[in-house]
Amino acid sequence: MELRDIEIFLVLAEELHFSRTAERLHVSAARVSQAIKKQERAIGGDLFVRDTRNVRLTPLGERLRRDLKAGYQLIEDGIESAKAQVRGAVAGLTVGVIGPQAHDLAPVTTVFRARHAECGLTFREVGFVEPLAPLRAGEVDLQTCWYPADDEGLREMMASEPDLTLGPVVIIEPKILMTAATHPLAQRVSVSMEELGDCVLPGLGSIPDYWARIHTPSHTPGGRLIPRGPTVGNWEEIMAMVAADRIVCLVSAEALRYYPRRPGISFVPIHDAPHARWGLVWRTGRETPMARAYVQVVKDIGPRHFDLD
Repeated sequence: MELRDIEIFLVLAEELHFSRTAERLHVSAARVSQAIKKQERAIGGDLFVRDTRNVRLTPLGERLRRDLKAGYQLIEDGIESAKAQVRGAVAGLTVGVIGPQAHDLAPVTTVFRARHAECGLTFREVGFVEPLAPLRAGEVDLQTCWYPADDEGLREMMASEPDLTLGPVVIIEPKILMTAATHPLAQRVSVSMEELGDCVLPGLGSIPDYWARIHTPSHTPGGRLIPRGPTVGNWEEIMAMVAADRIVCLVSAEALRYYPRRPGISFVPIHDAPHARWGLVWRTGRETPMARAYVQVVKDIGPRHFDLD
């Protein structure tokens, strides 16, 4: 089986659509069909079930996909490594982060650089308005992203972003309420999610529902409507609105770690809020060898946990 035919098989096994596979590989649909028929004749069995409605793998095809994928990836990585050596190029990796998370990822960075000293690792900040745009544009190789707190939210996120792969969790931390220093809740030891019904949360523009529920829920656990204030476009606008006592904001504990003395702002623990989770995401099928190596470090050392102490 030729390497190109293996590639066609693996992409079709992922796309389950002949035309999309052809477009992705820049070949004709006829070329895809010929390659699959050739493989099926050589193996002696059907790899795909094709009908008027869809394309799906047979059990034999699924087995072949599992067996070929890892080996094909090793071949691709080896070819890319050889090309880089010939060019005298240094492998690079750009990780997108929201806010100051490059500091929180320091343990991952230390291990990664020890394992891959040849890689030029850089970080780029991405905003919370259309945070996935730099990733889709290829400006970063992988990035941190908010993860919903429950399985239902994760399933919704995966269904909403089919071109992205959700990787391991990198940070777990409490949520807190950021208020004006003069706000009635500012001096409390802690508050509950139900008390958000007496507050005003910011508008965050057009963001997916699974993210909106994390930062700007529409209702309290008891069903009370939570009022909305002005729409904000970045972190500085949020803090300015909070300091002016126009809104309060649900934030991750990193805000308290990095902005503890912001004038006019207080942070109050929320005793019944689920912890915030941040994970790594990347474009499906577009991860580089260095991106996979970075993800492996995260898997090896596990997520970093923070608390309020």
